[in-house]
Amino acid sequence: MSKLVPFATTLEVRDTCLCLYVQRAARTLARQFDEALRPVGLTNGQFSLLNALNRPEPPAVGKVAQLLAMDRTTLTAALKPLERDGLVTVAVDPNDRRNRLLRLTDEGQRVLAAAVPIWRETHAAIEAGLSELKPDGLRDALNILSQSNLRT
Repeated sequence: MSKLVPFATTLEVRDTCLCLYVQRAARTLARQFDEALRPVGLTNGQFSLLNALNRPEPPAVGKVAQLLAMDRTTLTAALKPLERDGLVTVAVDPNDRRNRLLRLTDEGQRVLAAAVPIWRETHAAIEAGLSELKPDGLRDALNILSQSNLRT
């Protein structure tokens, strides 16, 4: 049987695919932050979610999903352990009963406050290792990618 996709194509994808490079970098960063945040009982995704809820007024599920580039179903699933652990509450929006508002509890605020210095230290160490790559430029490029609706 002859191969429909030559091995040279596999090497081409391995060496040039932006998606693959971003996924590998994201997984590596996620592992580093997961390990760093373990003492406060959070994953990097939970930290990002708690941080997204740290607002003067409780945000609606849709706004948080948009900020985190998640669909509502995935966000709802991610909220369940935080709600179970008493870090987040989900309530009906009194102005629009179709919406749900998300709020950090006092315990959620406490855990987030304990996590922020860990995040800062870990983030600073990672960014220091990227100083020659200009982290602001990397952030700008990743932001452009996350905002784009590129179609092939």
